[in-house]
Amino acid sequence: MSKITKVVARQVFDSRGNPTIEAEIFSKNTSAKAICPSGASTGSFEAYEKRDKSNKKYLGKSVFKCVQIINKVIAKKIKNINVHNQEKIDHILIKLDGTKQKSKLGANSILAVSMAAKKLSSKIKKIPLYKNFLIKKNFRLPYPLMNIINGGAHANNGLRIQEFMIRPDSAKSFSEAIRMCFIVINNLKKMLKNNGHSTSVGDEGGFAPMINDNEKALKLIVKAISQSGFKNGKDISICLDVAANELYKKNKYSIHSKKYISSDLTIKKYFSLIRKFKISSIEDPFAENDWISWNRFMKNNYSNIQVVGDDLYVTNLERLKIGFLNNSTNSILIKLNQIGTVTETLEVIKFSHLIGFKTIISHRSGESEDTFIADLAVGTNSDQIKTGSLARSERVSKYNQLLRIEEDLGTNAKMNKMN
Repeated sequence: MSKITKVVARQVFDSRGNPTIEAEIFSKNTSAKAICPSGASTGSFEAYEKRDKSNKKYLGKSVFKCVQIINKVIAKKIKNINVHNQEKIDHILIKLDGTKQKSKLGANSILAVSMAAKKLSSKIKKIPLYKNFLIKKNFRLPYPLMNIINGGAHANNGLRIQEFMIRPDSAKSFSEAIRMCFIVINNLKKMLKNNGHSTSVGDEGGFAPMINDNEKALKLIVKAISQSGFKNGKDISICLDVAANELYKKNKYSIHSKKYISSDLTIKKYFSLIRKFKISSIEDPFAENDWISWNRFMKNNYSNIQVVGDDLYVTNLERLKIGFLNNSTNSILIKLNQIGTVTETLEVIKFSHLIGFKTIISHRSGESEDTFIADLAVGTNSDQIKTGSLARSERVSKYNQLLRIEEDLGTNAKMNKMN
């Protein structure tokens, strides 16, 4: 039995330059590290991210309390536990915290330890991390939902919609999927330059041009797809993350302009955009508690586009069950730090597959070089992965890991099914 002999935590930094927590777990002379990500656009039902709000040296953003919690509290509780027993480790951490949203220890403290344990287990077993989750054979690679234009909380350009993404639906391999996105991104970059726009990027690597109109951004993307030799809606489809929580006030939305309009009118405008630009997926089109609007949208979703719940579900099994009964979506975004342990994340993925939902493994805007989610996507046969653009090394590292996994699988490497 491989017992945990030591746990060490340290403060490191994420891709936004903010402090975050790294945990390292040892079993004798073998160790594994994991870094917890952090979100900018967050749902109110997410697990709690603990920071040192009174520490002015780091503007209230340091995580030294988390370091102490891991080194002095968590380390003692999980010492001598079998590192391969992920459920036992996670349940000890959940019980030790004892709160609904992990506010005592902090979900960031707990998750860093949970991820490190899973990594160490794989290392000791001498197997790739992706082979240490739910799937044991017939692995499938996810389609990338690649961010190419940033707006909302991820940029400072006036665009209402937070993410404009492309998905290479006709790709037969992951390497081909990346190549297709690469071509479109480069053509979009040329177009932006030719139109006098900046090609600087936002938090997640997508371009952040000073465009304040959703349709203008969509027209640029359609043109870039066409100039790349692909057919919009067939070879490559456009996907949106609205992040409507940020644009909701007094039962009205300001998604299509700065003016707040009713939910019914917002829905009509959504379907107009979907038809006009052949949009295939829409994430968080409504606020996290506006269950009625989610249901109305699904009832009118005759073209059966992918409707994704992120802030709506926050990778929480109880909220997912409510959404399923309410017919709110047909897909779910999976973010480890929304719930706080690997075990709970896997439970949500298993239930999602059971009810026929598509699962999309996702990064956060505050990321690191940690590639855990790439292995998680393959190890759970998740349909898609959302991990930014082909820019910024913390985003590209996940794509590179998926390319390595594809190579490792060899002739057994297959893409997941889109329909």
